[in-house]
Amino acid sequence: MTTLVILVVLTAVSLVFSLFRSRERTGRALKQTVKMGKGMAGEIIAVLGIVALLLAYLSDERITFLLGAENGFLSSVYGAVIGAVTIIPGIIAFPLARELHHSGAVLGALAAFITTLTMVGIATSPLEKRHFGLKFTLIRNSLSFIFAVGIAGVMGALL
Repeated sequence: MTTLVILVVLTAVSLVFSLFRSRERTGRALKQTVKMGKGMAGEIIAVLGIVALLLAYLSDERITFLLGAENGFLSSVYGAVIGAVTIIPGIIAFPLARELHHSGAVLGALAAFITTLTMVGIATSPLEKRHFGLKFTLIRNSLSFIFAVGIAGVMGALL
């Protein structure tokens, strides 16, 4: 919460400074920002809807079963897939990973989950494709997924 307050205050101070520097340019920038926000709102709502459906389908018990020790290396692959298709802020992901670990999830699978959660964006790939192109999106997400599974393997072996 403190970080949010700091960012809001910093933004407000910067906006006031910008208004003093050039009221006309600041007005144009604000209009452009609102226009961009309206253009992306539909896509963001669609992405959040897809994520909500996925999270409703994947209950905590199912996730714990998939990430357990009985699946061996597959638990890391399952963790990577689940992390790649969900959008969860780190502030929620780390406590969730702790609870999953207490429920029997192995550390390698949790490493894959958190790594792909931050590195791979299946749910956000339509936005990324639109702004960076299909080839870039596919290469970045594929390499990120492969590296995440590799990281999970190393973490599972070390821990």
